[in-house]
Amino acid sequence: MIEQIKLGTIKWYHILHPSDDDLDFLQNEFHFHPLDIEDCKARSQRSKIDIYDDYYFLILHFPYFDKINRFVKVKEAKIFWGSDYIITIGNSHWVIKELFNRTKLAIEEDRTDELIGTSDALLYSILESLMKETLILLQRIDNEIEGISREMFNRRSDKVIEKISITRKNIILLNTTFKPQLRLFHKFESGEVKGFIENMEDYWGNILDYYQKIWDLIEDDGELIEGLSTTYDSMQANRTNEIMRVLTFISTTLLPLTFITGLYGMNVDLPFGQNKNAFYLIMGSMAFILLLLIWFFRRKKWL
Repeated sequence: MIEQIKLGTIKWYHILHPSDDDLDFLQNEFHFHPLDIEDCKARSQRSKIDIYDDYYFLILHFPYFDKINRFVKVKEAKIFWGSDYIITIGNSHWVIKELFNRTKLAIEEDRTDELIGTSDALLYSILESLMKETLILLQRIDNEIEGISREMFNRRSDKVIEKISITRKNIILLNTTFKPQLRLFHKFESGEVKGFIENMEDYWGNILDYYQKIWDLIEDDGELIEGLSTTYDSMQANRTNEIMRVLTFISTTLLPLTFITGLYGMNVDLPFGQNKNAFYLIMGSMAFILLLLIWFFRRKKWL
């Protein structure tokens, strides 16, 4: 279904789940390139900007959290950008739908001072909203990393490992999503993407600043989570070594004592076997051996 609002001289079409009839309408009404129409039918397209004489076609990707707010997922934003229209297509990021509904409500309430008068300004507003929402998402990931750093010294290693794994997975997805788009947004500031009105350079530069900030945060978070993961692995390895050292000490000290008790448990004549004080002699010998081993380990600084 095609939803449409009019803002001054421009029109904004929002097509949530495009049917073949909707795409045929776009083809017939706006004469878009057939390959762009094919891209609208497919999912998981690579990020790109196709530049034509009378319009631009953008495929961008922006993240969001799933329903349980644990894993980051990515939505495509497919946008046709002409001199007097903006067309957003597909199951786009919820921010676009929310901005569309907010703009529609402003028109219905006749709040004309809040409306946007050019397609360039409308595209800027869409991109800025997506950037701000992404920064909020990254702030949540930053908070998760801070929480992990506080919980690293807890004994519940399974919970910490789970959080590190989830956060690392989210950051890897963000990295693979935003890295290819960095050069794409440079086209706005370099002038390769000119738009349809003058004096938009500062606004496109602001979009690039947003994107650069997002990319820097993703890189910083990636380094932080890798550092925390390495530190936690070292802590776990150290704890394992401590446990193994204690168990080795116990087994080493028990070995000669077990040998003595096993030897005197045999049904043969042994020294002091008939002595009425044999029990005390054997226990004393075992205690002496135990103390000797403790002294030896301490001297070697193994304890």
